[in-house]
Amino acid sequence: MLGMFVHLRLHTEFSIVDGANRIDVLVSEAHADSQPALAITDLNNLFGAIKFYKETRGKGVKPILGAEVVVSSPFAEHMGTARIILLVQNNQGYLNLCELISRAWTQNVQRDLAVVKWEWLVELNAGLIALSGAQQGFVGQALVQKDASKAKDYALEFASLFPHRFYLEVQRAGWVDDELHVNSAVQLASQLKLPVVATHPIQFTAEDDYEAHEARVCIAEGEILANPKRVRKFTKQQYFLSTQEMLAKFADLPSAISNTLEIAKRCNLTLTLGKPQLPDYPTPMVDGQRMPIDVYFKEASHAGLNQRLEALYPDP
Repeated sequence: MLGMFVHLRLHTEFSIVDGANRIDVLVSEAHADSQPALAITDLNNLFGAIKFYKETRGKGVKPILGAEVVVSSPFAEHMGTARIILLVQNNQGYLNLCELISRAWTQNVQRDLAVVKWEWLVELNAGLIALSGAQQGFVGQALVQKDASKAKDYALEFASLFPHRFYLEVQRAGWVDDELHVNSAVQLASQLKLPVVATHPIQFTAEDDYEAHEARVCIAEGEILANPKRVRKFTKQQYFLSTQEMLAKFADLPSAISNTLEIAKRCNLTLTLGKPQLPDYPTPMVDGQRMPIDVYFKEASHAGLNQRLEALYPDP
């Protein structure tokens, strides 16, 4: 696998506000480029996970499930939110990511955006690998603001919460602060002995898709495409790059490229599809042990039937 690369940041059509990638097309692109694996990281959702899982396995590409999530600050004195990438390592990580996103949407929506509370991340981080979020993460924001002390505090906090599962994420996607962030992140990684990983934020498939993607963003935000004062959140470079293009972008940081493969090796989730999946409800305790769920459902069904019969036919 020497000289290969894995994309670990991808928004699909299921990222309604900013993704224009069709899953089948992107997976075909990865397969055609002989990329061994591919991650899906839609914003605050896993809606496309099963479709992505099926499509990648059908093409011989290893699926990595994940999400870009908005999180609250670990420090009470530093209010605000930032974005990080969470990648699923195993079944426990998949369940934890589902729970984190569900809680965010049902218990902590801020300005139409679901936010994962830091204490939830403390509780439910097992089986997950965290990427710092590049310039949109807490560490990256501090580095771009040239606040090395704050960046160090955030990095240490994440590294403590995700021991050997936290990577400083660097990108070269056409933003003016790319090199400032990359250089600062590499220095911080060297100082704290943290690994660096290269990602590319893929919002659309081909370079020519940029204008169509911008139109989609404007529709989602109620903006006008021709408005000269409109804040442009994306660059023309955010299309699917080949392995060779990524190797060229990060020729000076080979470890950032090789770490994409290491992460891919660490993410091993197997889903059971095509069979009924009953929710794992907690069942009553009997003689100090949980009643088997099939036995409990059988008893509960008969009890419910008896109640229905008594209500429908009160005369014995």
